[in-house]
Amino acid sequence: MNTAANTTTTTATTTATTAARMKNPAMVLPDAMKGIQNIYKAMYQGGVNPQILELVHLRASQINGCSACVFAGVTGAKKNGETDERLHAVAAWHEAPFFTDEERAALALTEAATRIADHTGKAVPDAIWDHAADHFNEEQLSAIILMIALTNFFNRINTTIEEPAGTTW
Repeated sequence: MNTAANTTTTTATTTATTAARMKNPAMVLPDAMKGIQNIYKAMYQGGVNPQILELVHLRASQINGCSACVFAGVTGAKKNGETDERLHAVAAWHEAPFFTDEERAALALTEAATRIADHTGKAVPDAIWDHAADHFNEEQLSAIILMIALTNFFNRINTTIEEPAGTTW
């Protein structure tokens, strides 16, 4: 770690660093970023409301504890017209009255697909899949699944390299 460029704050339970351990691997390997950008382009052409895709991204990032992606998710959601009221309630969407049935189906799919190690039996139970399939066609489901997968991909990269919240790519 290049300590000259980093500031570390330690509390009783956590350590927060203001610089990542290294550059994002997707930026280090340019061909990786080209592929990722193509997936994002296809995903946003999948017919899903961008607000739903942003909610999916935010919820997966919350589950995985990725501060950089939570920060980016809130920023992206606001750019797509999301309200503070709803953003504050994403972590408790089950109990919050602010989400449509379609959004709930996408959020449930997000949680199941993100928490695959927490399940016995199927990673995504049939009831969750069926609820999502009732609201989205195959192209839209593909876009949502790709958002879940890419978010989990970046959550793992960013938590490993300790990418700080507020980083822009």
